[in-house]
Amino acid sequence: MLELLVCSMLTVLPDYLFRRYVQGRRIGKEITLYSVWFELRWGITACALLTIGLITVIFYNHPTSVSATYYFRTVPIVSEVAGRVSEIHVKLSQDVKAGDPIFRLEDSRQRTALETANRRIAEIDAAMAVARADIAASAGQVEQADAALRQAQDELETKEALRRRNADVVAVREIERLQNNVKAREGALAAAVAARGAAETRVSTLLPAQKASAEAARDQAVVELDKTVVRAGVSGRVEQFALKVGDFVNPFARPAGLMVPDGGERPTLQAAFSQIEAQVMRPGMVAEAACMSKPFSVIPLVVTHVQEFIAAGQFRASETLVDATQSARPGTVLVFLEPLYAGGLDDVPRGSSCVVNAYSSNHEAIAAKETGALKRLALHAVDAVGVVHAVLLRVQVVVMPVKLLVLSGH
Repeated sequence: MLELLVCSMLTVLPDYLFRRYVQGRRIGKEITLYSVWFELRWGITACALLTIGLITVIFYNHPTSVSATYYFRTVPIVSEVAGRVSEIHVKLSQDVKAGDPIFRLEDSRQRTALETANRRIAEIDAAMAVARADIAASAGQVEQADAALRQAQDELETKEALRRRNADVVAVREIERLQNNVKAREGALAAAVAARGAAETRVSTLLPAQKASAEAARDQAVVELDKTVVRAGVSGRVEQFALKVGDFVNPFARPAGLMVPDGGERPTLQAAFSQIEAQVMRPGMVAEAACMSKPFSVIPLVVTHVQEFIAAGQFRASETLVDATQSARPGTVLVFLEPLYAGGLDDVPRGSSCVVNAYSSNHEAIAAKETGALKRLALHAVDAVGVVHAVLLRVQVVVMPVKLLVLSGH
C-alpha cells in the first residue's frame, strides 16, 4: 500500500492535475467513477507498472523473512545403563552446574561387584604375604639341603680315601651307598632351589599380575557404579523432567528429560529467505528484526553467515532412486544473523519467532571509479528504496500486538 501511495504521487496525481487545470476536467463532473479509467488511464497504467517495479526492486534487493527463529540448544538427560530410579536430586526448572547429580539408579548389583573386586584384591595381598613366607621357608630348605649335601660329600671323600689306602677297610657296597646318598642330596638341593625360585616368581610375577587384573576389575566396577548416578554434563536448567522414584529408565527408549545449557554461545537468529534472493544475501549485510516476544522494538542485526546448501536437495543413499518430483516444496536459504550491538538479543527469550529485513548496500560499487553515472544513480536508487522496507517493518511492529491480541480471535 505504501508503494502504491508513493507511485501514485508521481503518476496519477500529475495526470489529474493536467486534466483538471489544463483540460478543465472536474471530479464529479467529467471525471466520475465510470469515466475515471478513460480520463486517467495514463496515470493509472503508469502507477501500476511503477508500483510493481518498485515492489520487485525493494523485495529483491532488500529481502524479508517471516521464518526467523532464535534457536537454542538442548541436551537430553540420558542414563548410560538401564535401571530403576532410587533417588532424585533435582526438581523441574532447577539450575544445575556441570557435574551435579540429577538422579540415581538402583545400584545393589554394581556395589556387590565392587565389593567382590575389593575382596579379591585383599585375597591376593594375603597370598603375597604367604608367598613371601614360602620364600623364607624355601631358603631354609635350600640351606638344609646344601648342608646335607656337603656332609654326604665329606663322608664319601673320607671313605674313598680310606679305601685307596687299604681296600679291605671299606667295602665297595659302602662306597656305592655313599655315592647314591650324594646324588640324592644333590637332587634335594636342586628341588629346594627350584621351589625357592617358584616362590620368588610367584611373588614377583604371578601375584602382581593377578592383583593388577583384580584392580582393573575393581576400576571397572567403580565405573559401572558411577554410571548409576546421572550427572549434568553442562551447566544449565533442567526442563521436561518428570521422573519419580521407582520409574524404570532405559537409555534406548526415551530421555529422562532435557537440559537447556547456559548461554555460552553467541546469540544468533536463523532466518529462511527465498531461493530467489540467494544471489543477494551476503555476510556483512545490515538487517533488522521484530520479534513477537519483544513488541514495539526493532533489533539491528548483521548477517554473519549464509549457508551454501539448500536443505530441500539433500538425500541419503538407500535402495531406491531419488525422484526429483518428491521435492515439490522449494527449499530456502538459511542465514545466520547476530546483534549489531552487544546485548541486542538479551531481552528476547530463546525460541522466539521474528520477522527479519535485510538491506543491500552498494556503497563499494558506487564508490568504484569504473562505475558509470547511470549505474551509480540506479544503485543509489536501490539503496534509497530500502527506507520503504524499513518503514514497512516499523508499521508491522506497531500493528503486530493489535493483530495478535485483537484481530486473531484468541
